[in-house]
Amino acid sequence: MSTKTARVLVLMCSTRPGARGPAVGEWLIETIAPRAVELGVELVPVALGDLGLPFLDEEDPPASGVYRHEHTKRWSTMVDAADGFIAVTPEYNYGMPATFKNALDYLGREWAWKPMGFVSYGNTSAGTRSVQHAKQVVTTLRLVPLGATVALRIGDTMENGRLRPDAGRDATATGVLDELVRVAHALRPLREQARSRSGPLPGSYVRALTPDDASEVLVLQRCCWLEEALANDTLAIPALGESLEQVREWLATWHTTGLWRDGRLLGMVRARSVDGDWHVGRLGVVPDLRGRGVGRRLLREAEAAAEAGCRRIVLFTGAESQRNIRLYHAQGYRTESFDGATAFLTKPVPADGAVQVPAGEPAGLG
Repeated sequence: MSTKTARVLVLMCSTRPGARGPAVGEWLIETIAPRAVELGVELVPVALGDLGLPFLDEEDPPASGVYRHEHTKRWSTMVDAADGFIAVTPEYNYGMPATFKNALDYLGREWAWKPMGFVSYGNTSAGTRSVQHAKQVVTTLRLVPLGATVALRIGDTMENGRLRPDAGRDATATGVLDELVRVAHALRPLREQARSRSGPLPGSYVRALTPDDASEVLVLQRCCWLEEALANDTLAIPALGESLEQVREWLATWHTTGLWRDGRLLGMVRARSVDGDWHVGRLGVVPDLRGRGVGRRLLREAEAAAEAGCRRIVLFTGAESQRNIRLYHAQGYRTESFDGATAFLTKPVPADGAVQVPAGEPAGLG
């Protein structure tokens, strides 16, 4: 399992007064809540009847992402922030409730590359035909329906408005959550790629790194800075000795950019303002992808983020790290001094703030 937190919306789809949906939803959340804590999952119950969504009343198509009404904007924000969904749905006349279909139809990109599980209830078919109907719709929206489901036959499972105890049914519901979380984490790269800038390699993308990415950053640092240690004949390199918690702490304060592909962190760079200078550091690329423009692209990302008022860009590297120094020289940096085992390089920030990066295909990190 990933260490990243997942947010799961539990959608109560029936809006009929006196519906059994609230009781089913209450049972579901109570049952899976302990497992959700173990998995780092935030469960968010959402009753479609509370959203105030009329039948689709937006002038522009959902694919445009242009929303004029506040009820649509609120719904968009909720769905956009979610990593997956569990729909608690009855079956009406061999299909899903119109309110469920309407809520799906309101949005477009917000649904893409997220899993959806189902807990259905009904009489003859235990609501399974509602699920089959819904799957046709959700796959069109690039939602990924789960194979694991819970189907409740009302006459066999409910008594006095509540569900009878059933350990086997509870285990099945927990299994739905387990599968949902696995699929949500597996699909995360697709969600990120759809919302991020494209990278220099096919299928790669660039996005900001956060403390949630600490484990991937830790692995990348130990992979990349081993060569630095060998070149400079020292293990006294912070990137090699930091703990997971130390990495998480500095990710919270530095402007850090990562290049990703298929869930793998390929490279990173961090930057921040220090006494009027824009300090750039931790530029690293996985060894198997060096020489393909990754380092140069990340360096440009860091330079472009320089805060207003910064006079120059500053970076440090090992005095014997000749590949790194050649890369920086090719990108317009000048070696100012050598302080023991460290080379100190700078590059002026133009008056208009637009950092000019020379073209070329330098050796070194990328």
